[in-house]
Amino acid sequence: MQVGRPRLREAISAAIRRNPGVVLVGPRQVGKTTLARSFVPADSPNYFDLEDPRVEVQFEAPLTLLEGLRGLVVIDEVQRTPELFKVLRVLMDRDAAPARFLLLGSASPALLRQSSESLAGRVEVLEIGGFTLDEIGIKAERTLWSRGGFPRSYLAASEAESRRWRESFIRLFLERDLPQLGIAAAPAAMRRFWTMLAHYHGQMWNAAEPARSLGVNESTVRRYLDWLTQTFMVRQLLPWHENLGKRQVKAPKIYFRDTGLLHDLLGIPDADGLLTHPKSGASWEGFALEQTLRIAAPDEAYFWATHAGAELDLLMLKDGRRVGVEFKRMDAPRLVPSMRTAMKDLRLEVLYVVYPGSRRYSLAERIEAVPLSALVAQSAIRFAANPASQARNRGARGRG
Repeated sequence: MQVGRPRLREAISAAIRRNPGVVLVGPRQVGKTTLARSFVPADSPNYFDLEDPRVEVQFEAPLTLLEGLRGLVVIDEVQRTPELFKVLRVLMDRDAAPARFLLLGSASPALLRQSSESLAGRVEVLEIGGFTLDEIGIKAERTLWSRGGFPRSYLAASEAESRRWRESFIRLFLERDLPQLGIAAAPAAMRRFWTMLAHYHGQMWNAAEPARSLGVNESTVRRYLDWLTQTFMVRQLLPWHENLGKRQVKAPKIYFRDTGLLHDLLGIPDADGLLTHPKSGASWEGFALEQTLRIAAPDEAYFWATHAGAELDLLMLKDGRRVGVEFKRMDAPRLVPSMRTAMKDLRLEVLYVVYPGSRRYSLAERIEAVPLSALVAQSAIRFAANPASQARNRGARGRG
């Protein structure tokens, strides 16, 4: 089965047109290389994979190797040769830009730091993740939720093969990938922490309990969490603060970026077991949140909560506009007081209640229930100039 990724391809194409360099970051095995090879074939003289020892030898004189090339040049696993960034800066600053560079790297603190320091103002960084709903289609929603979006997990011939792949990925990530990225942590300790973190999925983070359970100090577990965040395994959704005269929550919420890995660490064997698991609701919330962020692509994203109980699962900002999202795993969401509070206190243009049903309907003025499957249209959650124009646009385009 082939899964087309037209939205990602267009985003990469547009970034290449705008910049002398584009850095594509993300975990291993999410399809960065496949996407890059759709622009430059692997057998092209403009394609370099730094995991190939023969190519690594060629890069002992990188300026000589690269300065004569024209068109798009792809360099895969660029984080393996950190001294290359200074050479790339020289090449990107040439007049008339004879070559543009697409740089691929496994997400790491070092890669992001090197690209931001050495190539500031020259490159655009794009994050690549696993498959999304708009790429695989509505009918496969349950499989995507259960197996996650890593291509080899999602496309596996059976549930058992998918889980075997995820178990292998977790082991290799801890034993090989983290050390290669310059992260020094004992694999066994990180495995225990990662498993423990699975039970925090969808909850606010508190370092004290994991630190006590692991027998380490709080700064150590915070460092572990930051490593998993920087490698795109975990999302720390930060709280939004405003001067509202209310005590607001200040700790981040923790979400696994890929629900397939979450389910493996929770010991959930398959899609049927997921439906009856105690973390099923939290898992679906994280899945829906990640799909929403990946498809809506806001400039900034937060959650909001007060100590009095008012809360909003997701606050998205784009071009100065504010859109709120609540996630409800139920057949027919209803209006609750917290939604009205969020609308008023956060001055939201609109609030969407995303749920796993099939019908789109109004709950109140500017508050609407929206099926998660509607995200496939990429227009279920929009940043309209105002709610009235949003309603007109929805009617004109026939979205339902």
